[in-house]
Amino acid sequence: MLASEVVATPSVELDAGGRTVRVTNPDKVFFPARGETKLDLARYYLSVADGALTGVRERPTVLHRFPHGALGESFYQKRVPEKRPDWIETVEIEFPSGRRARELCPVDIAHVVWAANLGCLAMNPWAVRRSDVDRPDELRVDLDPQPGVPFAAVRETALCVREVLAAADLEGFPKTSGSRGMHVNVRIEPRWSFTEVRRAALALAREVERRLPGTVTSRWWKEQRGEKVFVDYNQNARDRTVASAYSVRANAEGRVSCPLTWDEVPDVEPGDLTLATVPARYAASGDPGAAIDDRPYRLDGLLELAARDEADGLGDEPWPPHFPKAEGEGPRVAPSRARRQPPKT
Repeated sequence: MLASEVVATPSVELDAGGRTVRVTNPDKVFFPARGETKLDLARYYLSVADGALTGVRERPTVLHRFPHGALGESFYQKRVPEKRPDWIETVEIEFPSGRRARELCPVDIAHVVWAANLGCLAMNPWAVRRSDVDRPDELRVDLDPQPGVPFAAVRETALCVREVLAAADLEGFPKTSGSRGMHVNVRIEPRWSFTEVRRAALALAREVERRLPGTVTSRWWKEQRGEKVFVDYNQNARDRTVASAYSVRANAEGRVSCPLTWDEVPDVEPGDLTLATVPARYAASGDPGAAIDDRPYRLDGLLELAARDEADGLGDEPWPPHFPKAEGEGPRVAPSRARRQPPKT
């Protein structure tokens, strides 16, 4: 038989924690750097099952789907597909617009593998559990290096974030983003609203900026950030999501959003953590983020810092563009555009 006549495998069935999940088009190449396929993606998630579940268990989850592989066109699917197995669990959430929808709510690894079969690379969960979808149980610190910023600056920023969190009696769990940045997640008691958690995140971002003024910025408008690491406080607003622990990201190498120990942060290289390398690391050392659920923390320290900032005249910063205007928020327009607009008469 000629190579051109080889018939592709139509589907493969996998045992995912006791459930059978069907992977269609398993031979389709998803990551061209080494040739990993959709089946490799599904098997990867099985190899890190408990760690992957830690980040998404019982959370409303957005699917970032890449039907034609990591370098192909993609789309975010917030509403869970109508055609799905009867064991798939969902949860209803409300968007900032007031509209409601049902999203995927993973409760076991079979949900994650089922999503991978849809071409979902990264799982993007909300910072809430289905038991209370209006009060986050996670503070998320998203470190986003602007163009031209070396990864060494991200590492430095993450270590400073750890210091600021410790001063507020909080413990953060770091991970690579799988792209250019890093995340630090903090488990918190689900007693504060999205607005209050975002307020705490903004206070943290400002404090990190004060400690590393040449490296870090908390400014929302890109034109004001310069070549610095942006601490994206708005990732704590309602309906904003980030890639969860052990998610595979959309690049040729299949880099992973991989949990780290703090001792690893000063030397970590994101390119070393891929779906080809992380399973062996996980098997040998376990999950550095496994203890995140052991203790939920209070936000009092960061909220006190926010109150001091406000007393010193620091008001709110802009919200994402699709959010309703917030109380106390200044003009939601880039400074350069504001300067061009004629004064109102």
